[in-house]
Amino acid sequence: MTTARDPADVLPPAEHAAVLDAVARHGRLQGPLLPVLHAIQDRLGWVPPRTVPLIASELNLSRAEVHGVISFYHYFRPTRPGRQVIYLCRAEACQAVGAVALEAHARRRLGVALHGTSADGRYTLEPVYCLGNCACGPSLLIDGQLHARVTPERFDELTGADGS
Repeated sequence: MTTARDPADVLPPAEHAAVLDAVARHGRLQGPLLPVLHAIQDRLGWVPPRTVPLIASELNLSRAEVHGVISFYHYFRPTRPGRQVIYLCRAEACQAVGAVALEAHARRRLGVALHGTSADGRYTLEPVYCLGNCACGPSLLIDGQLHARVTPERFDELTGADGS
């Protein structure tokens, strides 16, 4: 007879600690899964799939419930992001002033699709549908800092993706 393995047995210490800390802070809330997942991603930058069994066990949920929420919400990343996360506004106001061309440039320059991470692990390109900077588009959010009126040339300067 085999015994069930503890879901925490296979986790690196940082991931184990992130899950337990998130559950300790948010586990008593009504419907704690979303706040727990946000806390884990805030700490690790992503929600590693190998944490799903521990999250499920700690919240008394099925693995399918946890996985379903992670895969439903585009915000949660099941893969490690690049060192620099670039959020590109795709809302109508930004599209009207060049966001479509900026997106095409960014994808070409970084060699990634939206939601993708460059092969060298440096960049992740994420779409967002409003950064609240409508009068100054096209806008980017790079590592938490908002940038306005971004041209392809300015994109290259901001990201260091200008080939230099």
